[in-house]
Amino acid sequence: MWGRTDLLDESDEMVRHRSKEDKNTLEKSEGIKFDESREGAVLVTSIEVDENGEKELGKKKGKYITLTDLTVSPDDNRSFQHLERVFVDKLREMHENIKLSKSSKILIIGLGNALITPDAIGPKAIEILQNSALTSEEHIKVVMYAPGVTGQTGFETSDFIEAISNAFKPDLIIVLDALAARNSERLCKTIQITNTGIHPGSGVGNQRKEVSEEVYGVPVTAIGIPMVVDGPVLYADAMEQVVHYIASKIEEKGSPSSALAVTPMVSSKKPTIDKTVLQPIFGEWVTWPTEEKRKLFEEVFVGKNPSLFVTPKETDAWVEQYAHLLSNSLETWITNR
Repeated sequence: MWGRTDLLDESDEMVRHRSKEDKNTLEKSEGIKFDESREGAVLVTSIEVDENGEKELGKKKGKYITLTDLTVSPDDNRSFQHLERVFVDKLREMHENIKLSKSSKILIIGLGNALITPDAIGPKAIEILQNSALTSEEHIKVVMYAPGVTGQTGFETSDFIEAISNAFKPDLIIVLDALAARNSERLCKTIQITNTGIHPGSGVGNQRKEVSEEVYGVPVTAIGIPMVVDGPVLYADAMEQVVHYIASKIEEKGSPSSALAVTPMVSSKKPTIDKTVLQPIFGEWVTWPTEEKRKLFEEVFVGKNPSLFVTPKETDAWVEQYAHLLSNSLETWITNR
C-alpha cells in the first residue's frame, strides 16, 4: 500500500499543496494551521491538525514540526551545530504548554534495532545519554532506556514502555526513532517532532502497538529522522531525472549556447521543463506529477518483488551525527528547562 512515510509534510494532501498558491489555500483550510519559515539553511515547517484536519490529512491530530536542511552532509559539523541549535529551540516550542519543572520526571525511550545501522539512531542516542550529565544525582528524575524491537525480545515495545511508565510515573515521555521517507531528497536531512506519539515500524509496513498519550495517560513527544526510503520511490526519482534530462536537451537543442558547446549538454537547471515534447516517445504518463509517477511504480512493483527499503551508504556516519545531535539537544533542553 502506498503512503509509506512517517513524515506529515509528505502525506498526500500536503504534497498536493506545494506551490505558493496551494500553500495559501492550505493555510486557510479548516482544521489545519500551516506555517513555514527559514532559519539559515534549515526550512522549518509547523503544522497543527485538529479533528477536521485529521480526516483530511489522514494523520493524527496534534502538532508537527519538521526541520529540513537539504545541504547538510554527514561530515558537515558546522551545519549540524546550526541544526542542533534550531532543534533545541523547537523542543522548547513543542513543550511550552506542558508545565515542566526541575522536579518533573522525564522518560526517554530509544526505539529501534541497535544491530541494524539505519534503525539504530534511538538506541545509539540512549547510549550517549547514559554517559552524559543527565545520569548524575542532580538529574535522577530522568530515565532513559532502549527496549530493542519485538523481533529481538518477543515482547511488544509498547508494553515495555508501559511497564517502565507505571513504575517511574513520568510527567513526559520522549521517544526517539528512525523513520521512513517517500522522497529520497529528505533521507537523513529532516527531523520531525510531534506530540502525537508514534506507531513503531509503521513507515516500513511493520506497525506495532501505538506509543502515545492516549495509551499511557502521559504526554508523549516523538522525535524521528528518516533513514530509509521505499524502493519504488527511487525508481520514480530516477525516471524523473531521465525525463527531465531528455526534455531539457530537446528544449535547448536550437539555442545559441548549444551550438557553441564543445562538451555534451548538461540538463537545464530550470525548475520547469516542457515535458509534452516527450509524449510521442513515452506516452501521456510522462507529463504526470511526480507523486502520480511514484504511485504508478508502487502499483507496478507491489506483490512482484519483496519489500525493498534503501538507505545511504554513509548511514553509519549519519547515525553517529544524529545520535549525538539528539543526545546533546535533549541534554541542553532538559538541563535548562
